[in-house]
Amino acid sequence: MPATLPADKRLKILDAAIRKQQNRPDALIAVLHKAQELFGFLDTPVLWHVARALRLPPSRVYGTATFYHLFSLKPRGEHSCVVCMGTACFVKGAQKLVDAVGDLGGITAGQTTPDGKVSLLVARCLGACGIAPAVVLDGTTVGTITPDQLTARVKEWTHGS
Repeated sequence: MPATLPADKRLKILDAAIRKQQNRPDALIAVLHKAQELFGFLDTPVLWHVARALRLPPSRVYGTATFYHLFSLKPRGEHSCVVCMGTACFVKGAQKLVDAVGDLGGITAGQTTPDGKVSLLVARCLGACGIAPAVVLDGTTVGTITPDQLTARVKEWTHGS
């Protein structure tokens, strides 16, 4: 049974974006981006709404939302740190990056610090193998980064340095 969304101005904006895409099922990724931009994350009622509007099975909408690391099914922190775990990045120390940020914030991959400042995420591959290990910090790809450099960046977010 789908959850329902309360009347919300954001929902009207999302519906307008869906209409602009002519309710085409192939616009799913664009619509999910708009929904996340409006709501901050993609919870179950939003996913069901998108599925109905695009005439898609909810499983396809959910599958797409969970496949791409840029989509989140739960609220994220003010800042995001996405560490690539693809083969090239893994071999060049991606796990050390995850561990360093995790130790600094007292979190593990997929979690947000208790103060809501930083979300630590991992991605299967960012397609930045030539600059491994790669991370995406608030939407900006940074390569050949060390654990010390990464924790310094995260400290700037958490301590305002």
